[in-house]
Order: sequence, then structure tokens, then C-alpha cells
Amino acid sequence: MRWCVSIGAALIVGTMAGGAGSAAPNTRSQLADVNNSPPSVDVELVIAVDVSYSMDLDELAVQREGYAQAIVSKDFLQALKNGPTSKVAVTYFEWSASTDQKIIIPWRVIDGPETADAVAGEIMKAPVRRGSRTSISGAINFAVPLFDENPYRGLRRVIDISGDGPNNNGEPVTGARDVALEKGIIINGLPIMVKEPSYSTMDIDNLDFYYEDCVIGGPGAFVVSIKDRDHFKEAIRAKLVLEVAGRTPEHRIVPAAEKEPRIPCQIGEKMWQDRWGR
Repeated sequence: MRWCVSIGAALIVGTMAGGAGSAAPNTRSQLADVNNSPPSVDVELVIAVDVSYSMDLDELAVQREGYAQAIVSKDFLQALKNGPTSKVAVTYFEWSASTDQKIIIPWRVIDGPETADAVAGEIMKAPVRRGSRTSISGAINFAVPLFDENPYRGLRRVIDISGDGPNNNGEPVTGARDVALEKGIIINGLPIMVKEPSYSTMDIDNLDFYYEDCVIGGPGAFVVSIKDRDHFKEAIRAKLVLEVAGRTPEHRIVPAAEKEPRIPCQIGEKMWQDRWGR
């Protein structure tokens, strides 16, 4: 089941101790249990951040600050503390075209305020960069092998992917998504909808529907939409809290379409072809 959640609801659920809604363990975690080898972290989290040219410089700065501030926030650290191991493994990369991905933070373990501060500092030190095109499929395909390179084993494997437009480069997003889901990976989405859709930037209406129906998936997968620039950082914090806590939204949720997508999953590719003829 996939969900869309409001920022306020995410914060309410994310800061609750205990309760239902945890995502099911993935295959690798189940195998670790059979071998009596406990996981070393609660979640392996890949943060995949859109830096395509459709994101203006202010959005890029706020997005980066949002992730850095979320990781050191009281809500995040409390969710971390409440986990079985009180540890998460995180890697952070930026993406645009299908062949343009750059790791900003290699795998790091966050187990408290000091390690959280160190990761946040690394995020903020990296030079701001931008790239052409938008390949969500390329980001997913880049993210999946990172789990195999991670020396830490977790109860869950999650890709946290943000973006302000549909896939318009590389393979269709649904194919990349399905390969990740087959490996037991959960994909959550952070659609950025703070600007009016524009033909010049290849934006679409209802990007949250597109993310729900075409991008996210896995047990408890959800979307937190950003529709107000002033709530950009708050939304990022809410999403990370839910992911670390291993919970799904419980309030003000809207089930995603289970059959035909409400937005065509290749709408971005069609828009690009209509505009550029290729």
C-alpha cells in the first residue's frame, strides 16, 4: 500500500513512540534473522536529491539546508533513539540526467547528536551543483547498488527521492522502480511543487499523484508533498522522521491509485519529445 501524507500528519506520527505501521522487513533482514545475525542499524537510507536546472538556486539551497537541519533536529534524534539499535546508515547523492549522479556523503552511521552534526556539516560544505534533464529512473538505478556496497545491515532499505518534475531521461521510471521493489527496497517520495507548472521547465500538475502512482513503492511507501516554499524544510524533516521511525502515516492519508495511474508514467518523456523532437 502506498500513501500520501500532509506535513503536519507526518510530524504527529513521526514523533510518536511505539505504535503500529512499521514496514515489513526485507528479504535480506529475514535472512539475517535466520542466521542469528542481528542487524547493525535500523534502516539503510539512501537520500537521492534532484539538482536539475528546473530547481532554482534558492530551492537547491533550501533543500540542502533542509536535509542538514532535519538530521540534527530533535524529532529525528528522538526517532533514532527509539529504534531497536538506535542507529541508521545514511548516504546522500545528487542527481539530474541518467548518467549524472554524484555522491556527497558516502555511507555513514548516525547514532546520536555528534555523528548527526558531522553528516549535516558534510552536506553543507559540498559545493552547490546543477545538471540538465530529470532522470528519476537513473537515480533509482544508481541507488540500488549502493545497498550492496554498504557495510552496515539494516531492518529496512529505503530510497528517499526528491524532485520537482517527472522522469524525462533514461529508461521509464516504472521499470527502475519495479527492479528496486523486487530486491525488497522501499521507495518514498518528496515531490517539490512550490512553483506553478511551466512548459519551459517541463513541470506538470499533480506531481504528487505522479510520484504516488509511478515512483514510490514497497511496504508502507509514502509521499510527503512540498506545496509551500515556507514549509520546505519542515516537509523534509517530517519525511526523514517517518523513515527513521519505520512508520507509515496514520492520519489524513489518501491511498494511491492501485490500477491505472492518474498521471501517465511517461508524461515527462512525451513532453520532452513534443518540445525537442527527440
